[in-house]
Amino acid sequence: MTTDTLVTLHDVPVLRCAPDGPALDGEQSALDLIGDAMGQGAELVVLPASRVADAFFQLRSGVAGAVLQKFVAYRVRLAVIGDLSHHLADSSALRDLVHETNQGGHIWFLPDDDALAARLRGTR
Repeated sequence: MTTDTLVTLHDVPVLRCAPDGPALDGEQSALDLIGDAMGQGAELVVLPASRVADAFFQLRSGVAGAVLQKFVAYRVRLAVIGDLSHHLADSSALRDLVHETNQGGHIWFLPDDDALAARLRGTR
């Protein structure tokens, strides 16, 4: 298993999560990631979309709301990187959530590392 690593991207300390780590599946997993990020001095957690549990994308489950609330409350940014098209095709509410969060500077759902780099260039 690879480990999460602290890197600096565009002057932002980033906790880059390994693709084979535990799933982001609720409040406790969010708090674990936030704690790891804060312990390493990271301002942003970059999480592969493959590590986000399916329940997160089913908005009725409440997982997404609980997770996103934790990241906002602790002021640790989150970027989910990867293809979400199969989830977005099934839910207009999820499409709206992704669109709205991507308008802000705290939670992003991005297709790849190039899109992340472009966002980070724009925030500094």
